[in-house]
Amino acid sequence: MTVRITWAEASARRLERQFLATSAKPRVPVADVVATMLGAHAQVLSAAELSVGVRTEGATRSHVREALWEDRSLVKTHGPRGTVHLLPTAELPLWCAALPAVPAGSVFAPDVRVTEEQAGQIVAAIGDALDGVCLTVDELSEEVVARTGAWAGDLVMPAFQTLWPRWRQVLHRAGWSGALCFGPNRGRKVTYTRPPHFDPLPADDAVRTLVRRYLHAYGPGTPAWFAKWMAAPGGWSSAVFGRMAEAGEIEEVDFEGTAAWVAAGDTEFPGDGGLDRDGVRGVRLLPYFDAYGIAAQPRELLFPGVAYRRALAGGQAGNFPLLLVDGVVAGVWHQRRRGRRTTVTVEPLRRLTARHERELGERVQRVGEVLEAEAELVVGEVTVGPHA
Repeated sequence: MTVRITWAEASARRLERQFLATSAKPRVPVADVVATMLGAHAQVLSAAELSVGVRTEGATRSHVREALWEDRSLVKTHGPRGTVHLLPTAELPLWCAALPAVPAGSVFAPDVRVTEEQAGQIVAAIGDALDGVCLTVDELSEEVVARTGAWAGDLVMPAFQTLWPRWRQVLHRAGWSGALCFGPNRGRKVTYTRPPHFDPLPADDAVRTLVRRYLHAYGPGTPAWFAKWMAAPGGWSSAVFGRMAEAGEIEEVDFEGTAAWVAAGDTEFPGDGGLDRDGVRGVRLLPYFDAYGIAAQPRELLFPGVAYRRALAGGQAGNFPLLLVDGVVAGVWHQRRRGRRTTVTVEPLRRLTARHERELGERVQRVGEVLEAEAELVVGEVTVGPHA
C-alpha cells in the first residue's frame, strides 16, 4: 500500500530536519548544520550567516566566520546551480564528484566558448596557481594565461556591461573540481585559494548519495524538483531516480496526490511514531536564498495565494527574505543596517495573531543577535525590489 503524505506532515518533518522547528544546540558544529541544509547560499555572505544562525542556538556571524576562515570546517565555493555556497570541507569529496556529473551546456556563443580540452587546461592551471596562496581575480588571470596561453585571456565573455577574459566561464567548474575556493577578502577585493587536497568519490556513488541526502532533507521529492534544485536536465534526473528505484534505494509515496519519492525506509512522518505534527507551527524569518525556500516543493503550496506573486520573482525563489507562518510563506522582509543597529521591516501578507506578533518580535531579535547588532522591528511595506 502506498504511503500517503500531506503537506503539513512533510513541512513538519522538513522544518525539524532543517533545525527550523527546534534549533541546533550550541554544541552542534556549524559545519554540521550546513550539512543538513545541503549547503548555505553565500553569494551574499551575511545571508549565509543568517541562514546558519537562525538554525543554531546562540550562534552569530562570528561563529560562521570562524568555521570558514579559522578552523576551515567550512569552505566558500561554487555549489548547486553553480552559485556560491558554504559547504562543509569534509564533504568536498562528495560535492566535487556529484556536481561535475550533472550534464551542462554552454550559454555562450560559439566564438566565446572553450573546448573541453581547454576547460581542463584552465582548471588545472587554476589549481596549480592557487596552491598555498590567495590571489585576487586579476592576479589569478595573469597566472592562468601564463600557464595556458593568450587565448585564455581574450576579453570575449559578456558580463556586467563589460567583457571578462575567456577563462572565467569555467570558474565554477574549478570550484566543482576542488581546484578553487574563496579566500578571505583582501580589503574590498575577493580572493581565491585552493581547498585542502582530497580524492573525490566515484561520480555515480556521489550522485546517488546526494539524491538520498536531498530526499532526507526536503522529501518527498520528484525527479523534476531535484533537477530544479540542481539546475540539471530533467531527463538525466529522471534516469537517476529510475536506477535508484530499481535498486531499492528510494521508494514511492503519494504526496498530496503527486507520485513522489523518499529514501528507502524513510517513511515516518509527523503523526506516526510519536513525531510532533505541530512542529510546523510558529513564525520564522529566512534570509535571501535560504536553502529551505529554494528546495522545498511544491512551490504553490509553500507560496500560497498572494505569496506566489509577492515573494517570488518570476517564479524564482530566493530573491526576497521570507516570513514563514505555520509552515508557509506569509510575508517578506528586509533589513537595513546602520552601524550597530539594524532595522528589520516585515511585510505580512495575512493578518497575524497576537501570538504570531510576539514570536515575530522574538525572531527579529534573533536576527539582530546573529548579525551582532541591535534589531528594531517595523511592520510595513517592503519597498525594495528583489535581491536588494
